[in-house]
Amino acid sequence: MAVVETPSPDWDFDRFDDGSQQIHAEVQLKNYGKFLEEYTSQLKHIQDALDDSLGDVWDFTLDPIALMLLPYEQASLLELIKTENKVLNKVVTVYAALCCEIKKLKYEAETKFYNGLLFYGEGATESSMLEGDCQIQMGRYVCFLQELSCFVTRCYEVVLNTVHQLAAVYTSNRAASKIIETSGVHFQILYEHLGELLAVLITLDEIVDNHSTLKDHWTMYKRLLKSVHHNPSKFGIQEDKLKPFEKLLLKLESQLLDGMIFQGCVEQQFDTMNGGIPVSKNSAFAEEFAHNIRTIFSNVEAKLGEPSEIDQRDKYVGVCALYVLHYQIFRTADKKLFKTLLDVCKKVPAITLTANIVWFADMFLNSKVPAVAKLLDKKSFAAVKAQRESFLQQKIQTLTRDVQSYYVIVNSWMMKIESVLSKEQQTEKFPEDLINRCNIFIQGILYAYSLSTVIKTTMNLFMFMQKAMTKTSVKALCRLVELLKAIEHTFHRRTMVVADSVSHISQNLQFQALNAIATAKKRVISDKKYSEQRLDVLSALVMAENALNGPSTKERRLIVSLALSVGTQMKTFKDEELQLLQVVLRKLDLIGELKERVRLQCNCSFLYWHRAVFPIYLDDVFENAIDAARMHYMFSALRDCVSFMAYARHLQSSELLLESYDKEIMEVFHEHLLDKLCKEIEKDLRLSVHTHLKLDDRNPFKVGMKDLAHFLSLKPIRFFNRLLDIKAYVTHYLDKTFYNLTTVALHDWATYSEMRNLAAQRYGLKMAEAHLPSQTLEQGVDVLEIMRNIHVFVSRYLYNLNNQIFVEKTSNNKHLNTINIRHIANSIRTHGTGIMNTTVNFTFQFLRKKFYIFSQFMYDEHIKSRLIKDIRFFRETKDQNDQKYPFDRAEKFNRGIRKLGITPEGLSYLDQFRQLISQIGNAMGYVRMIRSGGLHCCSNAIRFVPDIEDIVNFEELVKEENLSEETQNAARQLDLVLSDLTRNSAEGTEYFKMLVDVFSPEFRSPKNMHLRNFYIIVPPLTLNFVEHSISCKEKLNKKNKVGAAFTDDGFAMGVAYILKLLDQYQEFDSLHWFQSVQEKYMKEKKAVVKQQNVQSTNQDEKLMQTMNLTQKRLDIYLQEFELLYFSLSSARIFFRADKTAAEESLEKKEKEEETAKTNNGALSSNTLTDSGMK
Repeated sequence: MAVVETPSPDWDFDRFDDGSQQIHAEVQLKNYGKFLEEYTSQLKHIQDALDDSLGDVWDFTLDPIALMLLPYEQASLLELIKTENKVLNKVVTVYAALCCEIKKLKYEAETKFYNGLLFYGEGATESSMLEGDCQIQMGRYVCFLQELSCFVTRCYEVVLNTVHQLAAVYTSNRAASKIIETSGVHFQILYEHLGELLAVLITLDEIVDNHSTLKDHWTMYKRLLKSVHHNPSKFGIQEDKLKPFEKLLLKLESQLLDGMIFQGCVEQQFDTMNGGIPVSKNSAFAEEFAHNIRTIFSNVEAKLGEPSEIDQRDKYVGVCALYVLHYQIFRTADKKLFKTLLDVCKKVPAITLTANIVWFADMFLNSKVPAVAKLLDKKSFAAVKAQRESFLQQKIQTLTRDVQSYYVIVNSWMMKIESVLSKEQQTEKFPEDLINRCNIFIQGILYAYSLSTVIKTTMNLFMFMQKAMTKTSVKALCRLVELLKAIEHTFHRRTMVVADSVSHISQNLQFQALNAIATAKKRVISDKKYSEQRLDVLSALVMAENALNGPSTKERRLIVSLALSVGTQMKTFKDEELQLLQVVLRKLDLIGELKERVRLQCNCSFLYWHRAVFPIYLDDVFENAIDAARMHYMFSALRDCVSFMAYARHLQSSELLLESYDKEIMEVFHEHLLDKLCKEIEKDLRLSVHTHLKLDDRNPFKVGMKDLAHFLSLKPIRFFNRLLDIKAYVTHYLDKTFYNLTTVALHDWATYSEMRNLAAQRYGLKMAEAHLPSQTLEQGVDVLEIMRNIHVFVSRYLYNLNNQIFVEKTSNNKHLNTINIRHIANSIRTHGTGIMNTTVNFTFQFLRKKFYIFSQFMYDEHIKSRLIKDIRFFRETKDQNDQKYPFDRAEKFNRGIRKLGITPEGLSYLDQFRQLISQIGNAMGYVRMIRSGGLHCCSNAIRFVPDIEDIVNFEELVKEENLSEETQNAARQLDLVLSDLTRNSAEGTEYFKMLVDVFSPEFRSPKNMHLRNFYIIVPPLTLNFVEHSISCKEKLNKKNKVGAAFTDDGFAMGVAYILKLLDQYQEFDSLHWFQSVQEKYMKEKKAVVKQQNVQSTNQDEKLMQTMNLTQKRLDIYLQEFELLYFSLSSARIFFRADKTAAEESLEKKEKEEETAKTNNGALSSNTLTDSGMK
């Protein structure tokens, strides 16, 4: 039962088209396109905001979403090739299938086999390889060679089949019926494909021929097998399996490793034995073959070296291969064609087949067709060789100029494509806009091809001819690599718009082609003379039309080419129509494979073999920092070989090869850029901070200026699975360096802090704080250093009692070091308060040694006898001298000691004793300063506590909140720290009392009775000190300031301390020494004044001057004694001079009794409370 479809009333209504629906649809489509563009830009903004590590140049392999522009054919060839003409269908189907098979084989060779062979032996340096590694690598590789052998055999079969299929159509046998009429039919596209397959075999030969490592390892592997053959059981191998394996190896060697892959193909037996299709005797096929070679060559030659050249060089290799195949099959050679093929070598000196493999047509033709080569003049080959060398010389000279012109061309193209693609398309100018876009896309491919050819040819020629490249040439070639990647990135960056445009452009071109074919079809139909040939033409045109009515896939374009090979006979197209159609189809090919062609032409995997240029490139980038951003492109180029490394089969895993490459590139990058950059920035920061030292000329007008900030503003560079963030690396380096150097020299913390701030201002580096205990710039000498060398410190520094400051005696520098409380406080903050007790302990050890010398001096017979004599004299005469120790007696003592002898420096024993006491006093002054510094440090630390009187207990608060055990521990520690700080800041330790208590029992013991004479030596000591002090102060005004000083209160401190230890303050006071001094000088002053009054009447000027000087000298002496008196009085306060030892011990006893009473009272009250409660 037949089902009849009845059209719905709605459908009937819709049949009337007023165009409104189309307008509405266009508006909606436009709005949708606009929405998509806006949404894309929004996503891009979000991406940039979230991840600032994404660079301008992105790794295409990491695209989360990618648009694949290449359309894939879903229908089979049989479905696509459908016409009423069954014979034509079969012919086109067979040829199309062969072309598709060749393309697949070529793709497999380019991805799997080329790379598998090229990367053999890579990833392991000779030094790192152990004995036997070569054989292990080859053992892993045999499997790959077997696969390659199968591939080559398959190529042979396809070539044989293609030749047979062509010979079947073009037969010279008049008796046999023709499959189709072939006059004027040339399947040029099939010959081109055949040439491509032969070029693949040539490439395999060239790779193996240039691979010395592969051959060496193969030889070693064969030797290993020989040794295994002698003793198979030792290696655990069955002998019956060894023979077949050896045969297989011999087969592999003869087929693959002897450079006979191509030769084996062209020397096949093309004529079948059982009388099948004749090939070598087929004159029609021979003529057709030669005709196609000439046609392809004429097309190729016209474009070679021209700006519009795209893949003509590859086709030229195919033409040469076809020429050799033709010669091998038919044994006839066209000498004229041979010569023209050779002449092309002058225009194209070398052709890069793949990576670093270079092919020379003259050498190829000479070796493969020697019979024809002999007929030519030898000068022709010599001329080609000379031309090759001159090309290289010329290229070296013109390279820099070429780079500049390419720079301008590519930049203008990039600007043009950006402006065209960013413009909104207008409906009325749509076709014109599409043509514009199409031309710009093709122009981009042409520029990419041109750049790629220049780079590969130049680099590989240098390598082949073993000539060293100049630095200028390397830099220029690297610039071209950057331009090449810039073209690729421009296409990738505009993928969305390009994808949109490509489909429209393809439709437009298909429309133009269909129009041209429709015109031709009308012309054929209008001619009423039907013949088989005319029907073939018509069928072919219909087939082409059908293929063009659909997506622009490779298969459809191939069918169109094959169909037009039949459809263009019998002048169906006018010449200009045919030319136009060929241009349209050529454009359709380019646009249909736009993304693939861009990827292919911009692929820089060949740089792996020329990576020696990378260090030179980085040096150049470092010198020209302003162009730092171009590094993204170079890293993108270096990354291109990564995907191909996956095909390496000689290592355990291809990952090992990747790791080796990654490590190598990173080492070069660190050595030639990152480390240099870090050191340069550090140097710049140091010199900027230390400008006051005037280390070198930093005038940018004289020495130039390099702005390294350009490197730090670079977005991170992606390489392998990491992002190389130069800014982060430099920041980390500076952080690490500044931290380490600050720990070594803490006093430089302020300098490094300044350098950190400068790094932030000048280079925008966000650096981490060191968080080390800081020291001030005026740190002075460290407490730790003083403590370790206290004996040196007390002898080299002078103490000032009032200002609590130590001043250096002499220095080799132009300044004297000083140490005050702030320095000590900073030092304590650095090292911790624990250092205070250690310092006092060190001082105690030092004082013990000094007191031993002190005791020896006091015990000396000369001194002791004089002192006893003086004490006796004072006791006997004190009533006569008004209880005062006579000044003359002290002077006499001084002179007497001087008579005992002086040191080479002119110091008497008393001078040395005075120095000893000064050093003891300095040590005490240092202890005083340590205590003050400790209080200063504690008060600084406690200042953050709001109220010292009322500090909350953090442990209790934490327990109330039921917080974790760790928090409670932390709170407990905080409480301890706070209580410690509070106690220290409030009290401080009485170090003076400790040092008095520790020494006084020994000093006051009966066995040290000789020390009790000390108080009587103080008057001569003070006299000695005053004379020394005056001479030091006088030196301040002299040019030679050696020994100059303005303070030395260490003496007063020392005297006060020793008097306290001996409990002799009362004995010394009983001498009334300072009153005696004052009386003596006042008396002398009065005498001088009296004399002045007498002499003023005589008007003796000289005598008057002498009188004035005497008076001045007396004033100075009096003043010095007064200063000493004041210093000694101040120093005595520290040691509680108002109380004697007996009074102090009584006071101590009373305090102890009072404490005991208080404790007993508290205890009894507690007992009463307890009993009451009971």
